[in-house]
Amino acid sequence: MKILYIGNNALSSTSQHRVSALSRLGHEVLVSDPYAAYAGQLNNRLLGVIHYRSGYRLLQPSISNWINALLQLHTINPPDMVWINGGELLGYSAITKLRQLNRPLILYINDDPTGVRDGRRFDSLLKAIPCYDLSVVRRQQNVSEFIQLGARKVLQVWMSYDEIIHQPIQDPTLIPLQFQSDVAFVGTWMRHENRDQFLVHLLERGLNIAIWGDRWQKSPLWEKLKNHWRGHSLSGQDYTMALQGAKISIGLLSKGNRDLHTRRSMEIPYAGGLLCAERTTEHLQLYQEDKEAVFWDNADECADKCLDLLTHPDKRESIRVAGMKRVLENKVGNEDICRQIISALYP
Repeated sequence: MKILYIGNNALSSTSQHRVSALSRLGHEVLVSDPYAAYAGQLNNRLLGVIHYRSGYRLLQPSISNWINALLQLHTINPPDMVWINGGELLGYSAITKLRQLNRPLILYINDDPTGVRDGRRFDSLLKAIPCYDLSVVRRQQNVSEFIQLGARKVLQVWMSYDEIIHQPIQDPTLIPLQFQSDVAFVGTWMRHENRDQFLVHLLERGLNIAIWGDRWQKSPLWEKLKNHWRGHSLSGQDYTMALQGAKISIGLLSKGNRDLHTRRSMEIPYAGGLLCAERTTEHLQLYQEDKEAVFWDNADECADKCLDLLTHPDKRESIRVAGMKRVLENKVGNEDICRQIISALYP
């Protein structure tokens, strides 16, 4: 199948992984990136903020011109399907133009466009929802909210790991010391999410935590965290080794995004790490508590469980191995999810 894939493939590693997964499944993937086409505006300190906060309304005439050029390339020999990843830049007019190809249109979005965290960022996307043949979302709330907005068909899928990128190395003893730790957190500092307070509480309970990620210097608690910060965001094998090289990996949710699980919920066990995350209905669906993953309701319970696991290596190893097995049984790799999406269009 020939797939026209429209997304932020230049900057988004998850988008790149998805393109690779579709290719591994035998599809011909033709990538077009509007983010690259308008990088000058989107990366401009002032214009980028204006576009983001206005739902990319002012960019729509340019996007329509970009779509016109895209149609000229693909009208004679159209793809079998159009896969729009993210979709925040493409409003009603742009998606209506794409329907001229007379091919199924998929919207695939990791974010929470019907939530409130990102303000008006998704205004253009929300108006275009009725134009898609299939909207693929991550949260149960999105399903009913998309239907209320006129979505034709909505599919909820799990977050996913990548079968190649997140594959653990065969010999864990080869993981460099810089990626080994007692407790690891790999993620970005986010305003209003209180991730810094959570991690400082764990430090005060005596845990030795390794932190990787961007923007931590902006935290009001940076002075307490800086000696535990090992560097900026990780990708590729470095990211996988940090998860595999940690005795325990913390998974934190984005409350603003209404998360009940995240990509870390899948990537940590698949990479050979032990998942230690907030107790939610979705985490309890994915893993058996204290046998395949470890869950908690607050920082104190998290600290208690981490301290216990660090003094009981056999228990820790049993949970880690069982978690690796379970995540494979759950079929939540990128290839698995891509198959599920295509099957929803072509049952």
